[in-house]
Amino acid sequence: MVPNEAFTVGPAETFKAECVSIWHPGHHDNAFGLRLSTYMIGNKLVDSAVPMSLLGLHPNVRFSFYCGGIGSCDVDMH
Repeated sequence: MVPNEAFTVGPAETFKAECVSIWHPGHHDNAFGLRLSTYMIGNKLVDSAVPMSLLGLHPNVRFSFYCGGIGSCDVDMH
């Protein structure tokens, strides 16, 4: 059941794409992480500490999130 060949898509191939579409069901990140990376990409704040933010250099990025996975962001004052 293991294929004989595979294709790898890396940064070079990603940046050649006309549009980068990010689909996120909210599983492998918390609500803050989802919102932070989206904010950074949308505002072109590129930082290698947040690898996904490098997509802020691409001219056409589209986001699709499962709303139930985004969760809530509450502010607490201490």
